[in-house]
Amino acid sequence: MKVLVTGAYGQLGKDLVTILQDRFEVFGMGKEELDVTKMNQSREVVHSIMPDVIIHTAAYTAVDLAEKEENQAYLVNAFGTRNITVVAEEVGSKICYISTDYVFDGLSSVPYKEYDQTNPLGVYGKSKRAGEQLVQSLSSKFFIVRTSWVYGFHGNNFVKTMLKLAEERNHLKVVHDQVGSPTYTVDLSLFLSELITTDKFGIYHASNTGACSWYEFAKAIFEEIGISAQIEPCTTEEFPRPAPRPKYSVMDHLSIRCNGFKDFRHWRDALRDFLREFKG
Repeated sequence: MKVLVTGAYGQLGKDLVTILQDRFEVFGMGKEELDVTKMNQSREVVHSIMPDVIIHTAAYTAVDLAEKEENQAYLVNAFGTRNITVVAEEVGSKICYISTDYVFDGLSSVPYKEYDQTNPLGVYGKSKRAGEQLVQSLSSKFFIVRTSWVYGFHGNNFVKTMLKLAEERNHLKVVHDQVGSPTYTVDLSLFLSELITTDKFGIYHASNTGACSWYEFAKAIFEEIGISAQIEPCTTEEFPRPAPRPKYSVMDHLSIRCNGFKDFRHWRDALRDFLREFKG
């Protein structure tokens, strides 16, 4: 089975390519080889490979910058996704689009199910939701996989930031009124490698199970590796950012359960494994 991965040099893309290579013939493409915003290049690359599946991880992910760069966010997340979906359909390929918990407004008090009403707050979430809608309308064989709070070995993420800050100072303030589910790239990649072999199309919520605030996540990071830095909870208002964040973006894994997939392990177990390997 041939699998094409867009955004292959990103945080998820790198782990995904490594894990998929054990099972499939994998073509990992970064922006240099495949700029999804260019329809002709997308068509040329996809037609030359003729993949069975395209996992589309390439995305504009600068949440705050997106508020200023609206056109660029939509160009990549909506119209780039359209381009990949159109050419996937031309060659009869399944498409797996990686989306986000930011498609929700965070006003719920119970975990969001896959087919609950979306209502993104900022440009990033709106552009990703537009990508979802284009996939749904243009593909006959799609998976939309929403994930949240992703971290791994590659790129920048919250876990790495906390570890760095703990080396620089002994007192930190971390937001305690935003709640979600951290997701380890390796666990997400393993799920995707199983999902794409099936025809169980539709929308999936895929994150490590359990939920926490950013403050609780930071506390767990420090506890796992025995860092004694003092962490203080604070509110979102104390750390104003250009883009609004959903206050509550925990996702229910209804599709995973109903389609007979094994659910993800708890976020704390995944974090423990990551830190053990990351710290060597």
